[in-house]
Amino acid sequence: MQSFRKKKIAELGRIDPLRYRELPRLPLAVWLDRIRSHHNVGSVFRTADAFRVAHIYLGGYTPAPPHRDIHKTALGATETVAWSSEPESLAGLRRRKEEGYTIVGVEQAFGSIPLQAFEVDKNARYLLVLGNEVNGIDEELMGELDHCIEIPQFGSKHSLNISVAAGLLIWHFAAAFGFKAGAE
Repeated sequence: MQSFRKKKIAELGRIDPLRYRELPRLPLAVWLDRIRSHHNVGSVFRTADAFRVAHIYLGGYTPAPPHRDIHKTALGATETVAWSSEPESLAGLRRRKEEGYTIVGVEQAFGSIPLQAFEVDKNARYLLVLGNEVNGIDEELMGELDHCIEIPQFGSKHSLNISVAAGLLIWHFAAAFGFKAGAE
C-alpha cells in the first residue's frame, strides 16, 4: 500500500511575490460583477493567484482591497494578482472587448454552453464574467457576452457559491491553455 506524507511549507516551492509578478500569466481575466461578499472576492483572488490569472476586475459595488475580510481569504493574493475597480460595469466590459477580450459569461441562461463542451481558443484572451450571488449577471451585461457558459449541476439547488464556480472555470481554462503544476 502507498504511503503518503503531507508536504511541509518549505517543500511547496512557493514563489516570492516579486518573482511571481515576472512569471507568464494565463490569457484570462475575471470580472466580478456586483458581488456582495468580501469572502467571495478574497477566495477568487486566491484561486486567481494559484493559476496565474492575468487580472481581476471588480465591477459595480464589488468590494475591493484593502479590507480585512478580503485579506482573510485571499492570504496575500491581493498583492500578487493585478486588479482594478470598475464602478460602471457596462462601460468597463465594453472597454475590455475593445482591448480584444472574448467576453464569457457564467450564467444559467437559454443558449448557454455546458462548461465541458466549451472549446477554449488558445489564441484568444478571455474575460470570465461572474455575477451577483443572488441575481447573477445583470441583464444589461448579458448583451455584451460573446459566449455564455453554464456549469451543469445535478442536485436540487442548481446553485454554486461564486468562488466555487470561479475555481471550476479557472481550472478549466488553465487546463485548456496547458498550464501545468510547477510550470514557469
